[in-house]
Amino acid sequence: MTSQDAVGLSATEDGGTVTRQQWKWSILAGMASYLDAGSIVALGAGLSLFQSSLGLSDGAVGALAAIGPNAIGCAIGAFVGGRLGDKLGRKRIYKYDLLVYAAGILCIALAFNTPMLFIGTFIVGLAVGADVPTSLALVGEFSPSKARGKLVSFTQIAWNLGPVVVLLLALALSALDLIGIRIVFLHLFVVAIVTWALRQGLSESARWQTASTSDTSAKHKLGALFRGSNLKALVWTGTFYLFWNIAAGTNGIFTPYIIRTLNAGSQAASVALSCAGFLLGILAGLVVMRLVDRSHLTRKAMWGVGAVMQVLAFVAYLVFPFTVPVIIVNIVLFGVGGAFAGEAFYKIFSQELFPTMLRGTAQGLTFAVARTFLGIWSFFVPALAGVGIGPVAALLALFLLISGVVGFFFMPNTSGKSLEQIEAERVLA
Repeated sequence: MTSQDAVGLSATEDGGTVTRQQWKWSILAGMASYLDAGSIVALGAGLSLFQSSLGLSDGAVGALAAIGPNAIGCAIGAFVGGRLGDKLGRKRIYKYDLLVYAAGILCIALAFNTPMLFIGTFIVGLAVGADVPTSLALVGEFSPSKARGKLVSFTQIAWNLGPVVVLLLALALSALDLIGIRIVFLHLFVVAIVTWALRQGLSESARWQTASTSDTSAKHKLGALFRGSNLKALVWTGTFYLFWNIAAGTNGIFTPYIIRTLNAGSQAASVALSCAGFLLGILAGLVVMRLVDRSHLTRKAMWGVGAVMQVLAFVAYLVFPFTVPVIIVNIVLFGVGGAFAGEAFYKIFSQELFPTMLRGTAQGLTFAVARTFLGIWSFFVPALAGVGIGPVAALLALFLLISGVVGFFFMPNTSGKSLEQIEAERVLA
């Protein structure tokens, strides 16, 4: 057994100490989230520019958002990648999928016609979709029991960092219009290649290696996901994430587009406002990292506060005019609230509530369903935004209310427990 395998096996210990090797693995795995969010927001920052340059209709803009990393393309990649990650191992997926991602990003960066733009966007969606569930499963499986939430939620810091870097570049290059956006996509190409090269030294998840050769592996066939505690966990994580993700995805890809379309600010102003939201997500995410492993009650308290803040973020658009000060209120409430009651918790519970041989499949499935619905929703956002912010805001506030209620009242107690202890308890429940 190699020293890297030994690091993976230390995840079965009850301590909360994180080794340097575990931090390194978390960073490399977390780059999937950086590239996922970075590509979503880069596309969002460039939507109106691509629309003007290539003569895209509102319907084409919605279709572009729907097939890419924000929605349907990602959904297909997540379901297939998550299942293959359970069947073949985490390493076989996350070691090579970034090459596919890089090819898609390069296609977008060099797109001088509509087919290139659509093909590149779809390829990027497939690649990030495949990477996310396998990379997160890796983090969950090598993390110490009392630091698992910290390391998994760290990947959400990376998710927010991607858009910050992308939006700052877009802001700095805004005078170059579409050329500036092409440079932003080239930055993602470089990051993907560097990350791929650094990942070559990663070894397979020790937990997966053990589970894949266990006599009990037959119990973890696909059908087991739709029975008993696995089904309950699937419905719970899938429900709260579905409704949260529609709001977050709309916010991530369409905020610059809506601000500019409704004449609430310039391209540069819209990009700067979006960037501020993700910066707040990073700061709030650091708080989550410190608190998330303390206790079940701490998790519920954070979730409750975050859920209320997010609903109020979009209620503000229904009460006040759509102006820059109100947009700032929305960004602050949603940026902080989303860290406390959003994707970070979805990622954590997706690692904790499912057995090893179904972990990637379960997250791939719920991720795929959420992104598919977001894709369908994305077809209608440009048309709704053309009418005004009211219809979009009302629906997003409703979606966030549903997510907040489901997440709070049905949250299981898994904090600080080993994955083996959680699985044993759920089998007996």
